[in-house]
Amino acid sequence: MNRMIMKRKRLIAFILVLAAAAGIAAASGRYGESMPADAQMESSASSSSGDYIKYVEFNVPYLALKKAMNLDIASQKEEKKVSWIELLAYLAAKYGGNFSHYKSNDLDVLMSKLETQSMADLTKDMKYYTYYFKAYTAVLGGLLGTYTDGSGEEKYGLIGFSPIAKTFPYEEYDDFGASRTYGYKRQHLGHDMMAATGTPIIAVESGIVEALGWNQYGGWRIGIRSFDKQRYYYYAHLRQNRPYAANLAVGQTVTAGDVIGYVGHTGYSTKENVNNIKVSHLHFGLQLIFDESQKESVNEIWVDVYQLCKLLRQNQSEVVRDSATKEYSRKNQIQIQY
Repeated sequence: MNRMIMKRKRLIAFILVLAAAAGIAAASGRYGESMPADAQMESSASSSSGDYIKYVEFNVPYLALKKAMNLDIASQKEEKKVSWIELLAYLAAKYGGNFSHYKSNDLDVLMSKLETQSMADLTKDMKYYTYYFKAYTAVLGGLLGTYTDGSGEEKYGLIGFSPIAKTFPYEEYDDFGASRTYGYKRQHLGHDMMAATGTPIIAVESGIVEALGWNQYGGWRIGIRSFDKQRYYYYAHLRQNRPYAANLAVGQTVTAGDVIGYVGHTGYSTKENVNNIKVSHLHFGLQLIFDESQKESVNEIWVDVYQLCKLLRQNQSEVVRDSATKEYSRKNQIQIQY
């Protein structure tokens, strides 16, 4: 059912895009090569209000994310390094944004080409490579990097964490775009992770707490902005009475892997601290921000993070419980280089 909703959504968006593209073509006197729907929306919107990305559909499958990430990590020991974002942007430009065409061998072929050519040479005639590179940088830009663990050893790898702490069970499925009716009929612009009330919630990426408090749709929620300001992480339906980690406050800096709150089922009420959500779960959302006008407006860009959460499950933060305060905190401290 959810797949049908998403297909219908994409069909409507594509029809609107074609109409916009036709208008642009008529004004310019030509109708050139076809472009992916993502780039068409960017082109039609940019012509009227600012030169920044207006729409992103992030549909990179888990297997492509994992393989590109591993190629990036392995290359850091080699003379010639590769970027997983560049690899994925290349594939997106090649596929026209449609990753249903993805084959693992495509990355092998690309890596072979990169042995004798640069990415700049390979993409110079790809009209929409730059668009995908910018879009995917916005999604993935803070998830790989250099860090120092408790042993003092410097390493390079996945520095983004799963939103759910290690050893705590949860279930998930791709529900992005599903229908919601509380307040008004709308689409679900996040990812639900079903877990028991009190399960520790983890900061996926380091950043600054921008929002904290009650929202009638999300209940007790947290909003954290990445340091580069392109990603806004939204954690909602937190636990009744004690939703947040101790001393969490707006303006505070959090580090990827920190405990920030606890799973619950608050929300769907104008009255604070009410459990009106039937099933305990974390609503986890990711908003991309290319311009501040997109924040808290009708122009918000939310992306499907289901495949990304499957990747982040490889890096879950281990936590410990203080028996006196009953609070959880991370067990292993790391220092991330920015």
